[in-house]
Amino acid sequence: MNTLLDLSDRLYLDVADFAHSTPHWFQWLAEVWTELGLLLFGVLFLVGWWRSREGSSRAMALALLAPVATGFGYVVSEALKSLIDEERPCRAVAGAPVSLVACPPHGDWSFPSNHSAIAGAAAIALALSWRGIVWLTVPMALLMAFSRVFVGVHYPHDVTVGLLVGALVAFLVMRLAERPVRSLVETARSSRSSAVVWCAGRGPSAHASAHAPAHSERRSRARHGAY
Repeated sequence: MNTLLDLSDRLYLDVADFAHSTPHWFQWLAEVWTELGLLLFGVLFLVGWWRSREGSSRAMALALLAPVATGFGYVVSEALKSLIDEERPCRAVAGAPVSLVACPPHGDWSFPSNHSAIAGAAAIALALSWRGIVWLTVPMALLMAFSRVFVGVHYPHDVTVGLLVGALVAFLVMRLAERPVRSLVETARSSRSSAVVWCAGRGPSAHASAHAPAHSERRSRARHGAY
């Protein structure tokens, strides 16, 4: 264990030295991404929900579960953080350069990285609810994790464990809660409340019905034209 921690210390120093060798604009981008990058996941949650309104009940259930699963990933990470009092590397590593962002206060422990846990959970939850988007969300999560080391507030092992914890928790929540949430979506779609139906979407059958009259009209015109 000590060997792994020593390796993490050395990797932290290497990344910190690299960060200070980069141009100021690149450092600024890293600082922005490490905080605002999580907002992009939030935007993807909204887009995923919107595109699922005309999808199956399962698709809507997974879209609704994605942010919930991410929240669970954060809660588990925060619980671990409260149990393991690991000092931030920007204070604990001897000879480390000054972190690019303000070092969090004592008591805001380092292990695991909550940012990485949220990113890992969001990446997996979105990938399970939105086919093909894994090629975007996984690189986003990895970049988020690296940025936490880059700006100097986490060890490499903090972000690695954070990613894994968030991803595992999100996967379990998405799998275990899919069926009950799908039942709720089906109930909501048959509700008499227009607001509830709007939120849950009407599903593919309503979408097909909305296009049926126009399709029938085109077929009728085609038949009359043939004669």
